[in-house]
Amino acid sequence: MSEIDDYLAFGRDVLADAGTIAARHFRAGAPVANKRGAGGYDPVTEADRGVEARVRERIAERFPDHGIVGEEYGVTTGSSAWSWIVDPIDGTRTFVMGLPVWGCLLGLLRDGEPVAGLMHQPVLEETFSGDGKAAWIDRGGERRPIRVRADAELDNATLVATHPDLFRAADLARFDALAGRVRLMRYGGDCYNYCLLAHGLVDIVVEDRLKAYDIQPLVPIVRGAGGIVTDRAGETPREGFVVAAASAELHRQALDAMQR
Repeated sequence: MSEIDDYLAFGRDVLADAGTIAARHFRAGAPVANKRGAGGYDPVTEADRGVEARVRERIAERFPDHGIVGEEYGVTTGSSAWSWIVDPIDGTRTFVMGLPVWGCLLGLLRDGEPVAGLMHQPVLEETFSGDGKAAWIDRGGERRPIRVRADAELDNATLVATHPDLFRAADLARFDALAGRVRLMRYGGDCYNYCLLAHGLVDIVVEDRLKAYDIQPLVPIVRGAGGIVTDRAGETPREGFVVAAASAELHRQALDAMQR
């Protein structure tokens, strides 16, 4: 096993452990706090805080020199080239609603670049992983390689985004122009959108206003399955606007459709 394989195995164990906290709170009527107060709605639950606290504890025990960035508890600076990024529950709104399309995200970065990532869904007991290759691990522990639908064309593609409110007005108009060119478009999905793209079930994902912990753990999953994911400039997305697609050509077509 390579060093990254060792880290991924550790990450899977950590998420399986921390995910039990989220599963225990799911549909259990736990209280929901609003981080924005009167300025909007940004829910957070004890599951969010508990999952991230457990992940941070496990990483600090095993790799005390590694940095950590998380949604709930901010930045822990490390002295190593390796660091971790965690979104304890990506899709808290769907979690609160009782829908099982949310996930626990954990990414591994080397010198700030995402090199491996995991999405674990503890209720469905499945995990998506990526590190130069991508895999789906089912509830029985069977690991299956996954690949994007590389022959997808724009006119037969499936396009997804989490919610129209993520887009500014001009970008929503561009997204709508792209939606008019594809076979099927649906809203919803959060982190699952990128995993389903890697699985060959979705072809294009477009999002905006993402934070680093929303997207960086997912980049290696998409790329490991043969897909492409970038920001507006064609670089590795850090936050904000993201376009992911099943191939470089489909990615180009999607950007072109949004620019017209």
